[in-house]
Amino acid sequence: MKAEELRKLTDDELREKLVELKKKLMHLRFQNAIGGLEKPSEIRATKRTIARILTILRERELSQAGGK
Repeated sequence: MKAEELRKLTDDELREKLVELKKKLMHLRFQNAIGGLEKPSEIRATKRTIARILTILRERELSQAGGK
């Protein structure tokens, strides 16, 4: 997902998406270890999406703390 799409989601939706993606990443790593992964680039894309979500959540946290 693009950062633009992720920014439209609420904090709760982002946290749910984060849990989903972490499970997906674990599954992809497991598949990769046993040699059944067709597209290894999916691991990289999933990790980047996780990083985007964490960045957006942190930005929102800092903006709320700065506004107080």
